[in-house]
Amino acid sequence: MNPTTPEAVADGEKTTDRTTEEANAGTDRATAENPEQRDRDETGPGADALDQETTDAADETDEADDVSSGRLAAASAAVVSAGLGVVALTGAWSGRVAAERETLIGQIKTSSGGSAAQQINEIYGDAWHATALVNGLFGLLALLVGTYVLVRPAFGAPARQPQAGWVRAVARGGIALGALGVLISVAMYFDLIVALPTTAG
Repeated sequence: MNPTTPEAVADGEKTTDRTTEEANAGTDRATAENPEQRDRDETGPGADALDQETTDAADETDEADDVSSGRLAAASAAVVSAGLGVVALTGAWSGRVAAERETLIGQIKTSSGGSAAQQINEIYGDAWHATALVNGLFGLLALLVGTYVLVRPAFGAPARQPQAGWVRAVARGGIALGALGVLISVAMYFDLIVALPTTAG
């Protein structure tokens, strides 16, 4: 015979239920005290993988934007270099303003009298030299910008794709025009192309 009485069985069931309730209460208390564990339990391992994929996608997008902006900057700089080279050869309004200013200064200096040679030098020569100086500065800028476009890929992180061919071609054209503009400006400044008029005697 089983010596267990109904009262003993009932007591055992009550003890078991009480123990289970205490264990569940302890687990709930630990979860409440540790919110990180609760969040981890609620989200699960799939959330970490999703966050990682989102971060990787954002990094790839930022990298693509940087590459695109770098290519756009190089192309713009190449076009600017060619434009500066053309200005160095044809002249700019700033050169005319500088020449007119030197002409006015020369007229003021020689208004009270002066030799013919002094008038030629002050009115014509200084204006000629000012124009040459301004054009030479534009040519020098064209040289610097074009050189920067060509040597930029050699520095920094290597690009996935090489620089576009037309960008290099335009940059080389800007360098050539800038160099030619500098040479002509130097020759103009030192009166090697066309000398200043001279007076008899």
